[in-house]
This record gives sequence, C-alpha cells and structure tokens, in this order.
Amino acid sequence: MFLRVEDKLQTFLDDGNKHISYKEKLRESVMSAVSLDSEPEDDTVLRLIDNCIREEAVKYRIPLKEMLSLRQELFHSLRKLDLLSELLEDETVTEIMINGYANIFVEREGRLERLPKAFISEEKLRDVVQQVVSACNRIVNEAHPVVDARLSDGSRVNVVLPPVALNGAVMTIRRFPKEPITMERLTDMGSLTKQAAKLLSLLVKSGYNIFISGGTGSGKTTVLNALSRYIPPG
Repeated sequence: MFLRVEDKLQTFLDDGNKHISYKEKLRESVMSAVSLDSEPEDDTVLRLIDNCIREEAVKYRIPLKEMLSLRQELFHSLRKLDLLSELLEDETVTEIMINGYANIFVEREGRLERLPKAFISEEKLRDVVQQVVSACNRIVNEAHPVVDARLSDGSRVNVVLPPVALNGAVMTIRRFPKEPITMERLTDMGSLTKQAAKLLSLLVKSGYNIFISGGTGSGKTTVLNALSRYIPPG
C-alpha cells in the first residue's frame, strides 16, 4: 500500500532524540551532500535531490507522480522561494496571503482557498520574506517591521513582521493580469455598459475629479488603469 507524500510530510520520524519531518529530513540529506566551498549548479542540486528521493522511495514505495512533486518542492525550498515559487508561477493565482508559516491562502478566480502546504518553519518563511524584499531594494526587520514594495512584474507586496504581527511573519502579494484590462474588455464582460464607459471617457478627457472606492480585490486598480488610457497625450 502506497503512502501519500502529503501524509508523510506531516509525520515525524524518530532520529535519535530528535523528530524531523520527512521533507526536512530529505532537505538535510541534500544539504549535507552539497559542497559548502562552492555554489552548485541547479542540475547538480537536482541530481542530489533525485538520489535522496530514490533512497527514500525504496523504503516507502513512493509513486513516481509524488516523487516528481516532491522533487520540485525540495528544489524550490533549496534554490528559490520555497513553495512561494510554485504559487508565483501559477497564473491562476491572483493573490497570495501568508499568515505565519503554516497558514497560507490563495485567491483563484475570485475564490479564497487555504493551501494544503506550509513552510517548514518560521525561520524559512523569514528567509523567503527577506529574499522578496531585498529583490525590491527594500529593508524589513524588527526595527522597521512594515514594508510595501512592488515586484518586477508589477505585483504589490506587503510585509508585516513581529512585534507588529502577532503570530509570525505576514506577507500578501497582489498580482495583476499580464494583459491589461481595457474599458472595452470591461464592457464585454458586462462590468459596465457602453454608455457608462462613454461618460467616464468624457469625464477623464474633461479633467473631472473621479473617486474610485471599493473593498480589497474589487477592481479599483483595474478600473484606474483602464481610465488612464483616456488621459490626453498632452
């Protein structure tokens, strides 16, 4: 009978006087095989991961599909942004909400769902947060525990660390579609009528003040970007 990797990742194995999660045990095996004197190539790290997984697969009879999933997860943990890499590569995810290392939520097609995965520890989450923030040329620490930044693809990032955050590091990433949504697309989707779009275009061109309000994720930035196309070039 095959055991699911998700189940084994939650199981703690007795290793002397310590209890180490299955994923962390594999991660430590790979780390111990990596030379500290040099920065190995990605292919080298993947080979080490494959070797470690094969050794465990013999003992626990892990199916191939789950081995491949674990391979990617371990690689992201060692060389990229851990499971955050997987979420950023998923174009269906429009928002990522991390409330401590074990509580991760994502938004897909307007629906909020809890991710059945977690970072291995609060320290690993802090490391990922620092990587994200430093890539934006910003600093976040206990002296400056709140930071807002923007990723290279335009995604908005907000980070809150203890002591302001009570249950570990908190990070939200709000993503936007690669193809900008125009007023024409909004009318085609039924978000507003063509008459309303025409009126808004006239108000923008005439220099009127327009207030746009709404809750998180309601589309304020999307509407602002669509309206900005009506601003005269001069």
